[in-house]
Amino acid sequence: MLIKRTKGWELPESRATSESHYLNRRTMVRAMGFGAASIALPAQLRAQDKSADPSAGLYPGRRNDKYGVPTPMTAEKLATTYNNFYEFGTDKSIWRDAQKLEVRPWTIKVGGLVEKPFEIGIDDLLAKVQLEERVYRHRCVETWSMIVPWSGFPVRSLVELCKPLSSAKFIVMKTLSKPSVMREQRDLLYPWPYTEGLAMDEAMNDLAFIATGLYGKPMPKQNGAPLRLVAPWKYGFKNVKSIVSVEFTDTKPKTFWEGLQSSEYGFWANVNPEVAHPRWSQATEKPLGSDQRIPTLLYNGYAEFVASLYANRKAEKLFM
Repeated sequence: MLIKRTKGWELPESRATSESHYLNRRTMVRAMGFGAASIALPAQLRAQDKSADPSAGLYPGRRNDKYGVPTPMTAEKLATTYNNFYEFGTDKSIWRDAQKLEVRPWTIKVGGLVEKPFEIGIDDLLAKVQLEERVYRHRCVETWSMIVPWSGFPVRSLVELCKPLSSAKFIVMKTLSKPSVMREQRDLLYPWPYTEGLAMDEAMNDLAFIATGLYGKPMPKQNGAPLRLVAPWKYGFKNVKSIVSVEFTDTKPKTFWEGLQSSEYGFWANVNPEVAHPRWSQATEKPLGSDQRIPTLLYNGYAEFVASLYANRKAEKLFM
């Protein structure tokens, strides 16, 4: 008897976007210079012409399906107009305000436990890495979710470029601090700038990704341009946006949400449907654009790739 073992990222075939439909869309992207779906986007988003970004010619990147191709894909309009980016506000319609963010010039500062601290511009960084596209699940702690095609490069490539010392145990990333544009940063009750981090073995895991693009184009400002972290097995608040600082340390950092409410948001923040948030269940999620709730998957469906990272950390608060 042939027994098929279903992988964590697999869903019923009936929910899959047809290959011909997706490939046709990608052909149109290359031919037209913008996605057909962008016709339906608000005018202000359409104004983000690809030619305005010097990296536009790098997208879409080569597809890498090694880690699965979850479906159905979330509509671009939804993923780019329903956003959390607290620097611009606490509602989900901050995409308009986020257009004020200037992403050129953009410099990333590397420091801490490295052979030699340095600074690098975003376009110089992009010239040193190989971009690819990965379709990942994204699970917000608020229980909404999406499935989107990120473009970027493995965090491993960034780590290797930075050349950390052997004593480094964590990588810490921070968001731009610019209260004149990011108006919520004027609220001193929050521990700005937004700070997040990964343990070094998490950062070197194949799934960990630095995203610089979305839907075959440079990253929209409201989604974290020009570069953000994507750790798909963790809740979305771990995915720091608009990164300007990368630091290596031997001490576990105090992250943004952990600093605000440590009883609700821990450092590890791995997805587990059986571990409820103190104020609501995490057992199900609501995909953007759907009226139905679906079961949430352990490690967001990526357990086979990352569960081993936590075998020796079971005494810690791994899941919220």
